[in-house]
Amino acid sequence: MFLLKILGKLLLFFSGWKIKGKLSQNIKKTVMIAAPHTSNWDFFYTMVIFSALGVRVRFLGKKSLFKFPLGYLMKFFGGIPIDRSQSNNFVSTAAGMIQQADEMILLVPVEGTRGYTENWKSGFYYIAQEAGVPLSLGYLDYAKKEGGFLPDLFYPTGNYIEDLEKIQLMYKDIAGKYPQNSSLYKKFGSKTMIW
Repeated sequence: MFLLKILGKLLLFFSGWKIKGKLSQNIKKTVMIAAPHTSNWDFFYTMVIFSALGVRVRFLGKKSLFKFPLGYLMKFFGGIPIDRSQSNNFVSTAAGMIQQADEMILLVPVEGTRGYTENWKSGFYYIAQEAGVPLSLGYLDYAKKEGGFLPDLFYPTGNYIEDLEKIQLMYKDIAGKYPQNSSLYKKFGSKTMIW
């Protein structure tokens, strides 16, 4: 882990990226929003940031991503394969994983895809609610070349519509690599150039 931390810091330095904000030290379990998600590069920078911080995260990915040789890398960085063809209860399964763990940061890309989608997937919210854990607000801002964490934890109230409005408002000034692929671009507009 020490070597990975050094490598993460070096990659951030040479790429010109910075880490902003801090993870709450008092929270052992959380669902972390990963937004906006508009590029394959999001995974790379996210893993570099967490490596530089020496923090292990877990994330769910479709089973097909875990085939050789990519599968080893996915598992190394905390990936958990899920079979989307099975009619299982995804929210309850993920919430159960969090409840059974001593510590867990479950990273969820809320847009669910790198391409444009009109709405965020609601799974992140209901996983946190069912597991009884707060939401952490992670982000990557390609315009500022920074990634990190918005300051406040968010505790679901049970009113998804109202809570989603509040959460998305916190992301309104953050630009993905391809802003036009983010649902927030349509909602709030963007002053950012497309890379």
